[in-house]
Amino acid sequence: MDSSENTSMENSGNGVLPTQANDTDTIEAVDHDPKQNLIQVINSIQRTLAFLHHLYLTVSTFNAASQLPLLRRLNVLVMELDNLIKLSDKLNIQVPTEVLSYIDDGKNPDDFTRDVINNCISTNQATKGQADAFKSLRSHLLEELEQAFPEEVEHYREIRAISAAESKQLAEAQSSLPNGDVKVNSEL
Repeated sequence: MDSSENTSMENSGNGVLPTQANDTDTIEAVDHDPKQNLIQVINSIQRTLAFLHHLYLTVSTFNAASQLPLLRRLNVLVMELDNLIKLSDKLNIQVPTEVLSYIDDGKNPDDFTRDVINNCISTNQATKGQADAFKSLRSHLLEELEQAFPEEVEHYREIRAISAAESKQLAEAQSSLPNGDVKVNSEL
């Protein structure tokens, strides 16, 4: 919380409404910058938490004289929650429902990330094992075929070599994009 927010929150104890930055003007200005929108939502959440804390302090020491400051703090909280809703409408954050289940079960959301990565690793290992098994089967079949049909296997290898050379030329002819993707020429 910055010093201007601290000052405004201190003044609110005297029944004065805390000053808050007008985020609705800022919403329109950076409507297309998701990172800035996220920062605004985070700041709004922090302000909301501060308002809730001050509201708690007011309620815990409530007396007849603190009724007006309580009402003002409730109004400020409602305004900030409204602002938070407007800001959150600008975000497109998708949270997997499994993460919410982890949180509901009292688990750390980082455990979900770890479990997903571990599942990906095990799936990758299984897929690699299958690919290796097919390579082994292919080489074994080629050995067996070469013993039974040596001329046909030689002809097959020549065709494979020509095909591999053509594929290599095609790959070299295509330009690479900065992100590593290959740009496919539709003229071929």
